[in-house]
Amino acid sequence: MGYEREAQSKMQNKIIEGVVVKKLRVIADERGSLMEIVRVGDECFEADPNYGQHYLTTAYPGVVKAWHYHEFQDDNFCVVKGMAKVALYDGRKDSPTFGIVNEFFIGEKNPCVIHIPRGVWHGYKAIANETCYLVNMVTKPYNHSVPDEHRAHYHNNETGYDWNKDINA
Repeated sequence: MGYEREAQSKMQNKIIEGVVVKKLRVIADERGSLMEIVRVGDECFEADPNYGQHYLTTAYPGVVKAWHYHEFQDDNFCVVKGMAKVALYDGRKDSPTFGIVNEFFIGEKNPCVIHIPRGVWHGYKAIANETCYLVNMVTKPYNHSVPDEHRAHYHNNETGYDWNKDINA
């Protein structure tokens, strides 16, 4: 399993500092299939091996769930059913990739895990004709009384990103 550090964007040829994409391998036989997503020792868990929890979120076709970032946790996105367009914006002023936008298409047709470091704005859009199922493996458990989330509207925000346009086109 290799880690890819090349940007998948023609608009920006630089991957956001701290973002890691792990291509996943599906092992199939007559019974079904197995896909290992993340394990201790993977690059995305090196910084914080005491991850907090896994959760599943869904989005109906065409729905955008964006934008937000975390101060204290990293996210690890993996779409296990359907397809999603995942967009990242580096709003960290002290980052060497400040202002860079990355866009990834992940899911059944392109199984990957995207490691999203704390401080990077992110979100996703379900792009297939079915519900998208996204598993997130986070480095800190969710704190219901004091959530570690900073949110912005998916269209009106500092990213300038257009969810209806493919920056790879």
